[in-house]
Amino acid sequence: MSRRSAARVTTATIAAALAVACGGRTTTTTAAPATPTYDVYAVRYASIPFRVSGLIAGADTSRRLDIAMMVWLLKGPRNRNVVVDAGFHRADLVTRWKPQGFMTPAAAVARAGVKPEDVTDVIISHIHWDHLDGVDLFPNARVWIQREEFTHHLDSTGTVKDRAIDAADAKILAGIARQGRVMLVDGDAQEIIPGITVYTGGKHTFASQFAAVKTAEGTVVVASDNMYLYENLARHVAIAQTLDAASNLRAQERMVTLASNPRLIVPGHDPGVFTRFPSPGDGIARIR
Repeated sequence: MSRRSAARVTTATIAAALAVACGGRTTTTTAAPATPTYDVYAVRYASIPFRVSGLIAGADTSRRLDIAMMVWLLKGPRNRNVVVDAGFHRADLVTRWKPQGFMTPAAAVARAGVKPEDVTDVIISHIHWDHLDGVDLFPNARVWIQREEFTHHLDSTGTVKDRAIDAADAKILAGIARQGRVMLVDGDAQEIIPGITVYTGGKHTFASQFAAVKTAEGTVVVASDNMYLYENLARHVAIAQTLDAASNLRAQERMVTLASNPRLIVPGHDPGVFTRFPSPGDGIARIR
């Protein structure tokens, strides 16, 4: 018997003895607190024309799509406001990619009802520029990222170890870490915030992650770039940009088991999110 098991037995034995000593009277128990639930929103801050073959393995190279650049806002109880991914806003990136209808991710989140300074947490799915660059827009937030994703791509000074991360973004992330706001997540299936669990797999980058979020309607999965488009899931086709296609397909299969309904799996760049979930509208979609 382990020490932990022995401790449980000892505690139970003491409780039983006390009950007998008190004449068999029962003692009161405290119910476990309910898991908090969130309202989940996809928030669009820009669009970029893109080759579908860069999103879906084996797609026709002539196909193009105006992909949605979005972040996800999770509104929870007691003023907990969580943003999944931070988008981008640096001038050189805007000049290079020429996004259509661009506003900063912070401005887009504010349009959804949360000021950037009121964001309590930012979950970074992976270190690519269009998901990490805007992390400095949320000055009071803790930043959650997989430990292996962090340590594989940069060191504590912000020096790049893997060119998948933009050098300027590496400096920003290292600076936030020195402030004590970076929370390194140790692996798969970690409930980092009550009601929000992150999972590894998909290998979009070295240790990319996705999030499962408890809502009043069930569990929503924010896939981010571990599933670019609804088409990935519908056709069971891996994303084009992955270090391990088999791992990516397993991650998609897992998302189906985690979500309360497959319709609650939210891909990273599909503009169809805003037609499938048209309310409240104007670039904001409540997922339910």
